Amino acid sequence: MRSVFDFLNNVDTYMYYPVLIIILALGGLIFSFRTRFVQIRLFGESCKLIVEKPAGDQKVSSFQALMVSTASRVGTGNIIGVATAICLGGPGACFWMWIMCIIGAASAFTESTLAQIYKRKGEDGNSYGGPAYYIEQALKKPWLSVLFCLFLILTYAFGFNLLCSYNLQSTFSAYSFYDEKETPIIIGTIIALAVGYCLLGGGKRIIKLTEKVVPIMGISYVIISLIIIFAHIKNIPHMFVVIFEDAFNFKSIFGGLAGSCLVYGIKRGLYSNEAGVGSAPNASASADVTHPVKQGLVQTVSVYIDTMLLCTATALMCLSSGVAYSEDVSGAPYVQNAISTVFGKAGPIFITIAMVLFAFTTLIGNLYYVDNALIYMNKKRQPSKKFMTVFYIICTVIVFLGAIIPMDFAWTMADITMGLMTIINIPCCLILSSTAVKALKDYEKQKKSGKNPHFKAADIGLDPDKLSFWK
Repeated sequence: MRSVFDFLNNVDTYMYYPVLIIILALGGLIFSFRTRFVQIRLFGESCKLIVEKPAGDQKVSSFQALMVSTASRVGTGNIIGVATAICLGGPGACFWMWIMCIIGAASAFTESTLAQIYKRKGEDGNSYGGPAYYIEQALKKPWLSVLFCLFLILTYAFGFNLLCSYNLQSTFSAYSFYDEKETPIIIGTIIALAVGYCLLGGGKRIIKLTEKVVPIMGISYVIISLIIIFAHIKNIPHMFVVIFEDAFNFKSIFGGLAGSCLVYGIKRGLYSNEAGVGSAPNASASADVTHPVKQGLVQTVSVYIDTMLLCTATALMCLSSGVAYSEDVSGAPYVQNAISTVFGKAGPIFITIAMVLFAFTTLIGNLYYVDNALIYMNKKRQPSKKFMTVFYIICTVIVFLGAIIPMDFAWTMADITMGLMTIINIPCCLILSSTAVKALKDYEKQKKSGKNPHFKAADIGLDPDKLSFWK
């Protein structure tokens, strides 16, 4: 097992440095320059579009699609991921996380706009789609679509759920009753049974309740973070000095490669906001909008909410608190130590409750994307009930295993599977970026003439007969 882990760790290291750093940075910059930094230039417009009503009755609105993608983004990565990046990579990881967020928002715009253009119409009249569909339809490479779906399943049913389960159980390490051998098994069993119950048809009330509570918990988390930051206001100037000094420290950036603040900032930022990974377009395709660019713009907001708001709240809360960061407290303990400086013993309890809610919705929400991938791989048909039952049982076992595996293995598997999705999605988006840019120009042209933009495929040179929408 040691040799297997060492091999996977080497794959993870090489994949992010240099492969994914080049793909993410180059892709994001190309998208940014080609769209004239649409993620910044039209930020105000993006915020306005969030509240726009759907074009038809009983359709999915931009806001609803945004909530689906945001729900998958917002989770344990905003708390544990950021804390891990600081503890293992240094405070400079925060800066590189911010940079990749801004650049990545352009990638999110492009992939979501393409998902809207090439979306399909279901039997109920609603739309669906994602990278698998624009790769198949626009690039004529169905084998690559199948490969992308396979990596998506490995990421969301395996890699991310392993990590999510580990992150949840690790929050209990702050309590006196925690035993390194027994507690993870007990917690893993409870999580697995709860998830399995919901997946196999029960627990609908539980899911609905958590969907309502999680946004409230997210807002509460930001408020608690602000209280801690302002309680240590005298540390704020020094905190930013440390972040920027570490971010531009040559040894910190390039030293150790896998352990550098640059690599950790990119890894944890990508894990948290998923910009360019190819997950959010699956939700974006379901929105009923009059122009594909509208949903592309809305998705940039989701990236900002995740990284610039929630991830930053964690980073600044921890660093301003003045508590020591090191490999020994990486993850939940670092956050719990920081919050304890103001709220005492109540702090870790709040983090545990937040993690339970975030993790549970993430574990269930991850499988929304998996279902879409399974349907695509099954020739666009819903797999049999027997198959789905067996699949959900396997997913439940994975959730249990996630609670008892080592931290390094959990992060490595999530990084590798997510990276494989990104390696396929961003190059495909680069090839198709001209279509997204033309759609953006069409949108801005109509806006300048005072119209509410309505898209027609022929206006940007696409054959409307080959698309399900936009005739």
